Amino acid sequence: MHAATETVQVAQTLDAKGLNCPLPILKAKKAISGLGAGDVLQVVSTDPGSVADFASFCRQTGNELVASNAAAGVFEFLIRKA
Repeated sequence: MHAATETVQVAQTLDAKGLNCPLPILKAKKAISGLGAGDVLQVVSTDPGSVADFASFCRQTGNELVASNAAAGVFEFLIRKA
């Protein structure tokens, strides 16, 4: 997991807790489409598979995975729109 080394301004937060694959990714894809280039989407999920899913999602879409953190079964991702 990457730790945030900078202060990131979050444009939107997506609460995907309780959702399993592929719903967190699908909801994130929809949410990020409404953001402007450079905006950051924060995603909060409880699906352990989302760690690999969001890394892959960012590689495939060209968006930047700014940070990812996990605590007490909750996973947080900061994704900057390309």
